[in-house]
Amino acid sequence: MKNIDINQLKQSLPQILEQSIDETIIITKQGLPIAKIVGISKNKKQREFGSAKGLIKMSDDFDTSLEDFKAYM
Repeated sequence: MKNIDINQLKQSLPQILEQSIDETIIITKQGLPIAKIVGISKNKKQREFGSAKGLIKMSDDFDTSLEDFKAYM
């Protein structure tokens, strides 16, 4: 992460946006963070439908009511 003062941002916005592709930029004002610039990754892996199949298991009676909650139903 790189900290950049807001006054420096005003002078060199195109260069700072270019840097945000590789790293997160924190914009500060009087030393206090006020904003964050995060680049969008072009190589983000697409999620594949069904890729978690078999990883989640539920018991057959997962939706049966519990005796303790009968009074609330």
